[in-house]
Amino acid sequence: MKRLLAMILAVAMVLSCFSACGSTSTDTDTTNSADSSTDDTVATDDTGDSEESEESAYSVISALAANIYGDDGEIDLEAYAELSDALYKNALGEFEEAYEAANAESDLSTRYALFAIAEAKLLESATLYPTQNSGVNYAMSRVVAHTYPYANWGWDSDRYETYLVTTDLITVADRDYCKELWEELRGTGTYLEEVTAYLTEQGYTFTDEATWYYSSDLQTFDILATYRSADFEPLVQCLSSLVQYDVEGTLQAALAESWEVSDDGLTWTFHIREGATWVDYQGRYVADVTADDWVAGLQHLLDAQAGTEYLLEGIISGVSEYLSGEITDFSEVGIEAVDDYTLVYHLETEVPYFETMLTYNIFAPLCRSYYESMGGKFGSEYDASASDYLYGTSLETIAYNGAYLLTQYTNENTVVWTANESYWNAENVTLKKVTWLYNDGTDSTLSYNSCVSGLTASAGLNSAALQLALAAGYSSDDYLYTTEASTTSYCGWINLWRIATSNQNDSTVMVSSLSDEELERTNAAVTNVHFRRAIVMSFDRVSWEAQSVGDELAAANLSNSYTPGNFVSLEEEVTVEINGTSVTYPAGTYYGQIVQDQLDADGVAITVWDSETNSSFGFDGWYNVEAAVEELELAIEELAAEGIVIDEDNPIHLEYATYNTSEIVVNMAQVLKTSIEEALGGLVVIDLLTASSTTDYLWAGYYFDGGYGANYNLSTMSGWGPDFGDPSTYLGTLYRYGDGSMLQDLGIYGY
Repeated sequence: MKRLLAMILAVAMVLSCFSACGSTSTDTDTTNSADSSTDDTVATDDTGDSEESEESAYSVISALAANIYGDDGEIDLEAYAELSDALYKNALGEFEEAYEAANAESDLSTRYALFAIAEAKLLESATLYPTQNSGVNYAMSRVVAHTYPYANWGWDSDRYETYLVTTDLITVADRDYCKELWEELRGTGTYLEEVTAYLTEQGYTFTDEATWYYSSDLQTFDILATYRSADFEPLVQCLSSLVQYDVEGTLQAALAESWEVSDDGLTWTFHIREGATWVDYQGRYVADVTADDWVAGLQHLLDAQAGTEYLLEGIISGVSEYLSGEITDFSEVGIEAVDDYTLVYHLETEVPYFETMLTYNIFAPLCRSYYESMGGKFGSEYDASASDYLYGTSLETIAYNGAYLLTQYTNENTVVWTANESYWNAENVTLKKVTWLYNDGTDSTLSYNSCVSGLTASAGLNSAALQLALAAGYSSDDYLYTTEASTTSYCGWINLWRIATSNQNDSTVMVSSLSDEELERTNAAVTNVHFRRAIVMSFDRVSWEAQSVGDELAAANLSNSYTPGNFVSLEEEVTVEINGTSVTYPAGTYYGQIVQDQLDADGVAITVWDSETNSSFGFDGWYNVEAAVEELELAIEELAAEGIVIDEDNPIHLEYATYNTSEIVVNMAQVLKTSIEEALGGLVVIDLLTASSTTDYLWAGYYFDGGYGANYNLSTMSGWGPDFGDPSTYLGTLYRYGDGSMLQDLGIYGY
């Protein structure tokens, strides 16, 4: 999934209440050392042939960049694609090779090990730098622990329908008991009943309404035509799926009452629940839910090509050919409604994690008749820009079959859901009304004050709010608890060749202060891997994070890899090659251990895995001033050969996108600037490209379309949450021939 997660830093801590209560082979060539990763040639054939030019990477890239504009002054997308290919090959060529080896492997444990090697190559490229996960911070809450669907991937954990919310704040002691109870009862199907009884005995009462704050508006109401989490989170409340994870992490029947798989794993048959219905936003009957809804949904997903369709390429037969235009008859795609209540998927190959994919938008149903009544068409006739195309343009133009109806959506103001009385599982929906209120981040204590007053159900506490809470007498002995790390990975991003010097939607906003010469020198420097490593290794992330969550939790909230190191572990013993040496890993070895071994073998001074705690969280394994200086010295030497001089009189300028409506965010930006400049002796200058609103900030680094719209050199604006239970759900976002959804954060592709 292109689950871009907008990280408006101060507000992210406010919204982290949801974490508080819950959101090929081994012959791969891995002999390249850390030094060899700076190969100064690039492939002249953008298909990735091994033929190389004698020109340096920078020379080739610079020449391509000079020709990306057409005669009309607009970006020539074909020329821009060539530039993107060259930049990708230069920065991520080793990652690509390792990724392809892993993705071709069908044995699950070998696959995990090879993906770990690919992850190491990605991190060594220093194109991104992990910052934090969306979990660990202080919080106070009325939401009962583990009463949200439990899954590390997909969209189910965003669902509100099983939330238990008390009228009073829940004590730390009672919360700890609930978590222990969940561990004890997990898999029995009895946790909700037992935890309700326990809290009732403790004197708590429950409410069926809850309010939270939000910070980013959706861009479409069509859940099949988006990749943004800001769209998914509100819309998932309105749709039910074939299956759904329950609060104990067990996959349960939902709109599919049962299903079976053929012996070869290629045919999946789902039996659709009879009696489920589609309604409009006022709850009026539209149609029965039938198997054809998933056929219509898949075709619309592939027609819209909004960014998640890639997940099904090579999995459901015919999808790749339909997307490429090789076939135009959708009946040749591997999905069929045998009758009204029998749905069949035909896979190209056995996919061991297929079930984990079913809880994401790629398997969302679509009411064909309602879609067509709103001007929707299929195949070659699909045209979302047509004047009569209304589907997904408002809450009034979609059909609902989920737990809630969207009854109000006012941008940057208020969102309201009310329970859908026609929902197939309506009797088990605990919250009957959910409200979101917009928080622009200007008041860093708004969430805390609202939670204490009872307006909102929970609040993550940033550093300012924590001080207020402590002054008011709250403590970790009563109501302040520490939330758990999530599987969402936020990162910083380096624009590999910055083109935009103002916001894509408004050329007068966030205008760069860099001169053409400075921008050219910056782009040249960023093509060098040692320069990128110098930047990411000189960033003091603990001090940066302390501005948001306070000193005590600053390190605890940090992540060090893109894929969490404990996301998967080997199910069987595996032997792989680490730089030409066979290494055998026993069953149970965590993914992160293999990543670390490859980094160590390549001599790159990054620590991503703590073998004592079996975690990639809770420490800063990237900040290393001595290594940063060494990397910069290598970069200066190599760039001098390109005619790029870096000294005290000629520093490299990098613009970091930020905003000034939050004191916390202002402080964080200053820490990033100061730590990098001081570590690198002033040879790199961080200029703050500051927005005066969160909306302008998001247009600089989140809302834009195409990497050429990325208006920054450095950003810490977005991240990724997993869609299914395989490392490719993370790494695929940086693979140019698959998902590639995060590549636009690097200033390439994405158009």
